[in-house]
Amino acid sequence: MKFRTRNREEFDLNLTPLIDVVFLLLIFFMVSTTFQKEADLQVQLPSATQEPTAQPVDKLEVTINPQGRYFINGRELTNNRLETLRTALAKMSRGQRDIPLIIRADAQTPHQYVVTAMDAAAQLGMLKLSIATATAGEAQP
Repeated sequence: MKFRTRNREEFDLNLTPLIDVVFLLLIFFMVSTTFQKEADLQVQLPSATQEPTAQPVDKLEVTINPQGRYFINGRELTNNRLETLRTALAKMSRGQRDIPLIIRADAQTPHQYVVTAMDAAAQLGMLKLSIATATAGEAQP
C-alpha cells in the first residue's frame, strides 16, 4: 500500500476588509463628534440702575383648610364662594393659562371645596392642575 501525501493548501487570512471597516468607523466617529469650544473672552457686562421689578408668579398654590377657607399662595380669601376664588385666581395668574396650579387640601376638608377649586381653575382655562398629597412616610402636622 502506497500512501500519498497531499499537498496542503495554506490558508491565507485577508485582513483588508477588516481594516477597511475599522477605518470607516474611525472616519464616522471623527465626523459625527462635535467639539464645544468655550469662549476664552471674558466680558464684564454693564449694570443697570433701574429698580428691580416684581418677579412673575411661577406657580399658584390653593390651600384649603378643614373649615373650607381658601388661601392662595398663603393669603386668605374673604369668603369661600366660587366667584371670589375665580377672581383671585385670575388676578394672581395675570391671564396666564399655563401657570401651574397646585391644590393642597387638608385630609378633613369636605370634597366639595376641592371640586369648587378645580371648577374655578377650569372656568379660567388653566392647563396645569395638580393635587398635592402626602407620602406614607411623611409626618402630618
